[in-house]
This record gives sequence, structure tokens and C-alpha cells, in this order.
Amino acid sequence: MYAILDIETTGGKYNEEGITEIAIYQHNGQIVTDQFISLVNPERPIQPFVEKLTGINSKMLRNAPRFFEVAKRIIEITENCLIVAHNTDFDYRILRTEFKRLGYNFEKNSLCTVSLSQELLPDMESYKLGKLVRSLGIPISDRHRAQGDALATVKLFELLLEKDSCKEILKSQIKALHAHQVPSKYLSIIEELPTATGVYYLHNAVGDVLYIGKSNNIQKRVRTHLTGTDRKSKKIQKKLHKVNFETTGSELIALLKEQHEIKKNQPQINKDGRYRLYPMGIRIDQETDYHQLILEQVRNDREYLVVFKNSRVAKHLMIQWIKDHQLCHKHSSLQDSDGACFAYKNDRCKGACLEQESPESYNERLSQLQDKNNYPHDHFLMIGIGRKDGEYSFIYIDNKCFKGYGFYELNHQIKNKEKILNRMIAMEDNSDCRALILSHIKKNKFRKLIPLGITEINTH
Repeated sequence: MYAILDIETTGGKYNEEGITEIAIYQHNGQIVTDQFISLVNPERPIQPFVEKLTGINSKMLRNAPRFFEVAKRIIEITENCLIVAHNTDFDYRILRTEFKRLGYNFEKNSLCTVSLSQELLPDMESYKLGKLVRSLGIPISDRHRAQGDALATVKLFELLLEKDSCKEILKSQIKALHAHQVPSKYLSIIEELPTATGVYYLHNAVGDVLYIGKSNNIQKRVRTHLTGTDRKSKKIQKKLHKVNFETTGSELIALLKEQHEIKKNQPQINKDGRYRLYPMGIRIDQETDYHQLILEQVRNDREYLVVFKNSRVAKHLMIQWIKDHQLCHKHSSLQDSDGACFAYKNDRCKGACLEQESPESYNERLSQLQDKNNYPHDHFLMIGIGRKDGEYSFIYIDNKCFKGYGFYELNHQIKNKEKILNRMIAMEDNSDCRALILSHIKKNKFRKLIPLGITEINTH
């Protein structure tokens, strides 16, 4: 038996949310056998963005039952059932939190239709509920209301049951999220962690940092460490005493903090990233008449066009650049022989190897290549999402150098360099930072870029 559900909440911090609406459809694998749908008075304010999204407001909930009044019905309809939801971690956590407030331990196995869809429908453009069901031809009404979303999840789940002909994937997706999978000594640790984006720190009994990680769902990632059977997970389970975390909202800031603090703290279990995330780099050496394109191990005292996790990928891109920009193998670290280079023999080099092309002409193409791999401005702010509603984050680049990050409220303005520095958390620049920031810029993973150098900056 399955209990397919959807929950709408007040929003807010992870441990302060309340349920505003719940819909549960009991299903025997063939048909719906029972259902429960109700508004719920959360006895707390609803965040404005949630009101706008769901259409549920405090006036609608004034006469709705409170959670303790519907709790018995929820227990009855979910008895002997697997909880099924689209992003089960969220809905199941909300239910457990509400029951925990009543002093009741609500504990079930669960299935997530996001994970199931990714396994059984691997070629879908999106796995968000609305886009996914529409692409599958499943009708959905009352989007972002519990009944509408729960009914769409029922239809999606029925399709997934049909697709899983051998039932192997279905079995593998069953999650025992709590007591019988996570050791009891870790339950309180798990419950206190947010499901938000950020950086987490695992400590041993004397406070030393064992491991630093980044995740878009801190609670889920830490739970993975505490239930995994790989070597790293077993080391963590053996020594873990406490978990700290910092939410960032922005994935880029989480990545920057992670690499910065791994290098700074040298955690026992973080082997990758203690030194460099991207140890190989391509740079332009301007010491000779014909500037040289060099692939080498990254050094702190040199600037690189781009850095890489391994030399194979770096070499592949370098060869492609040489081809696309009609550069010369002889004037690179890929030099293949004396005399005419390989590319010249195949009419893809303009003759710099034989001095048939002037250094000025050749170096201009290298300069164009360099411009394509630079920051878009020498001085700028990169604006992104914040840690909560009503907040933005920023990355500060000054003279092509990453200086740090910060957050500001939407009703404030960052008008000058002094205000930026007042809000900024400073970080050291390195090739890893540059690679992470450029990657997010190239993928347009930001709200806006604001060039600096003017006396007053308006971020709205």
C-alpha cells in the first residue's frame, strides 16, 4: 500500500514551517482506495511569496482544523503504507516535524517520484512536477495546491509502476530514512539540519574538523554520509560527534567557501581539494617575440586563462584552441618538431613557425583568445540569490581579482566600495575561485552583473 501525498506550508526557516494544506491518496498499486484532503490552520504567519504561489492566505485558514485535529486521520490513512511524494525529503520532513511537536514519532519508509522518474524516464528535460507531468501528457490543475499536485503525483506514480516492469528499481528506491537506517545517536543531528544550500562541517569529539562539504540539501547529504557503506562514510560514522553548517542560498558561494575552507582547515577526510581543485592550467607566456601558449601544472605566481581538473581535458581544449584560432604548435608547449609545425603542413597555421607571419599578427589572435576567457569586466559585482526571501548575495571582483562575497537586503543599495567592503566576507583569490566564477558566468547562473567604477551603484 502507498500513501501518495502533497503538502503546502507557510514557508520560512526549515524548523519553523507549518502545514497549510495536505492531500493524501491511499493507493494499492492499482487504484486509489482512500483519500484525505484538508486545509490546516498552521497557527503562524504565511510568507508573502507562499501566499502568491499557492493562493492560500490566513483568512482562508482561520476556521480550518489545526494539525492536532487531523493527526489521527493522517496516521490512519498512512498505516502500513509507503509514503510517496514528489521530493519526499521535504514532505516527509514536514510531517515528522509536525508530529514531533505533538510528541509522536511518525516513522515510515518512503519513495520519491523525482528519483524514480530520473531512473525510469532518463531523457526528460525537467523533473519538476509541473513540467514533467505536462511533458508526459498527464493533466494537472490547481498547481501548487495540495490536491492538484497530489493527484498529478498519483497519475505519475501509476505510470512509473507500469514502466518498472521488473520492479527492481522500485525496490531499490525504498528509503528507510530514519531510525532503522540512521543509528539512533545521529537522529537528533539529522533532525536539526536544514534542507537548504550551504557548507557543512563534520567534527569529532574534541572539535577537530573531520570533513567539509557543500550541498544543495545539507540534511540529505549528511544523511548520506551517515548511512553510506563506502570507505569515506564509514570513517565519518566512526568519528562523528557534531555537525555545524552555514547556509548560503547561492550554490556558487557554497562552492567557493568549500574549496577555501578545505584548504584552510585541512580536514582529515577531505583528501581531494586540500591543495587544488584544478591543478592544470593554460597560460600565455609573453616573454618571447611570438607569445607561447603553455599547458602546465598551476603555480601561484602565474595567471592562467583557464584551469582544469586533469591534463587530458586541458590538452584536448588546447588543441581545439590552436585549431580554431589558427595558432602554431611550435609556439606552444605542444611543440612537435623543428621547422614547420604539424598545423602548417595541413594548412591550419599561418606560418609563425617559419616566421612567415609577423609576431604582432600572431599575438593579436592570442590576445583575442585571452579576452574570451577573461572576466567580462575588470571591476564588478555578480548578484545572485540570498539565504532567505528578501535577500540577495554578491560576489565582488576588483581589478580582475576575487575579493569575497556578501549578502544584502532587497530594500538596501550597495552604493559604493565602502558599503561593499562593509558587507563582504573576504576570501583569498586563486585559480580554483576563478574557474568556479567563470563557469557560473558562462552558464548564466546569476541574477545580474554590475560593472563598477561609477560613484554610485544601484543593485535593483
